[in-house]
Amino acid sequence: MKSVKDILTKLENADNSVKNEVENMLVECGTSALPQLVDQLQVVRGVKRGVVAMTLIRLGDASIEYLENAAKQNKDFEWVAEYLIREIKGEIAA
Repeated sequence: MKSVKDILTKLENADNSVKNEVENMLVECGTSALPQLVDQLQVVRGVKRGVVAMTLIRLGDASIEYLENAAKQNKDFEWVAEYLIREIKGEIAA
């Protein structure tokens, strides 16, 4: 299996169809990719960050534990993790 980082390199200069393709590839990696996805979410920016975030949302409840753990270790990441967890749970932001 390719690493999440390798898959994300396809997003450089990508159009919408490539973005969708990459997101689908990441979702197909399944929950085994969650640690890498959460790690990447903390370092990538722009389109890559958006695709990783959407992938985590699509992977659903399994993402929550990894996001919570990352938020505990990285206070600057806490708001991002909390936002994604609300999205996963379908909660409306206060």
